[in-house]
Amino acid sequence: MIEAADDAEQLESLVVRRIAGFPLEHLLGWAEFRGLRVAVAPDVFVPRQRTGFLVEQAIALGRQLIRVEPTAGSPTEPLIVLDMCCGSGALGMAFAIEAATEGVPVELTAADIEPAAVACARRNLAGLDAHVFEGDLFAPVPAELAGRVRILLANTPYVPSAAIASMPPEARDHEPRVALDGGADGLDVLRRIAAVATEWLAPGGHLLVEESAEQAALAVRVMRDHGLSARVAEDDELGATVVIGTRPPIGGEIA
Repeated sequence: MIEAADDAEQLESLVVRRIAGFPLEHLLGWAEFRGLRVAVAPDVFVPRQRTGFLVEQAIALGRQLIRVEPTAGSPTEPLIVLDMCCGSGALGMAFAIEAATEGVPVELTAADIEPAAVACARRNLAGLDAHVFEGDLFAPVPAELAGRVRILLANTPYVPSAAIASMPPEARDHEPRVALDGGADGLDVLRRIAAVATEWLAPGGHLLVEESAEQAALAVRVMRDHGLSARVAEDDELGATVVIGTRPPIGGEIA
């Protein structure tokens, strides 16, 4: 806050609002995520450090997809990535930038239902030639992407409705409830995404969602019930749990 303030008066204002419970990231106007400075704003979900594990898993899967793509010497098709429930766009931003350092071209699309989040994501993704849409889940996403998405990042809300009241005030009082509340068991939005995931994923494409460790087994069943193979990846140090669903390749079977 000292670095962000232009003078003592502004610093005092920042300190007072921080004491009152405003998220530090909202006061500064940015959050650090996987070494990047991601712009955030009031009423926009702040990316969590543990969610970097989801991006890490997605990058590893993206490498595998590129390896089985065109033969050596032919042009590499861009990896089509969709960042659903994108918030600030942090996940898509980190994925695209990290993939670029490995020479993997990415065609990035993002979507969110919150106008403030969409404005923030457009700001963060402006330099990546990404398209950001406002609307409910897949409703605003161009139909031309159906069946072509290789990596679907979906940092869905997964806090059970009854648990919202016990969240830290920084989240409970200053982030949009729609970005937190996952319904009775926290998996309502995942169910909606999984129900149509095979329509949007390319054969062999992957859906990655963050859940709690307690929700992982049920999330796996949800994905399998909708035609995806599914597995769980965990990082105990970060306290991160990611459920990965994969559309079987043509002629493949669900595992």
